[in-house]
Amino acid sequence: MMNSHRYRLARMRGFSLVTGIFLLVVLSALGAFMVIFTGLQQNTVQNDVLGVRAYYAARAGINWAMYRALDPDNATPAAPPTFATCPAGTLSSLGGSLAPFTVVVGCEDFDATEANRSVHIYRITATACNQSACPVAPAATPPTGYVERSVVVTIAKCKDPTTAPRYECAP
Repeated sequence: MMNSHRYRLARMRGFSLVTGIFLLVVLSALGAFMVIFTGLQQNTVQNDVLGVRAYYAARAGINWAMYRALDPDNATPAAPPTFATCPAGTLSSLGGSLAPFTVVVGCEDFDATEANRSVHIYRITATACNQSACPVAPAATPPTGYVERSVVVTIAKCKDPTTAPRYECAP
């Protein structure tokens, strides 16, 4: 009787060690997965925040160009009805949380006539990115963490030679 009891105890000795090692391996794998998943999630959130900032930097470029195109300071001559030049350039001195962004503003302009009114149409494109030069060429591989957003706006300015002052079109 005593001999069979010792035999059972000898057979069961390694069972708790195998179970313990198995649990350690499973818990270690689960912990490693959680660390990797958390890191990926933080990168995704960071890129989302950078994307929103890039969008607002592009919007700042659009607002700058619209201000210049619509000529609120009345810098263009009063007669004959002329329009402001198409604004374009690079904005790199944005402040606050938009400071790391560069904005490239491009513009195309067209003339049209409606009745006796002269209409000047501006198509403004602003591209913002978090690098010193943007946009990155399509064939080039962008660096890690690169974010770029573009905003396109079309606006029109109307001048009527029969109205005074400044040839503004009536509503």
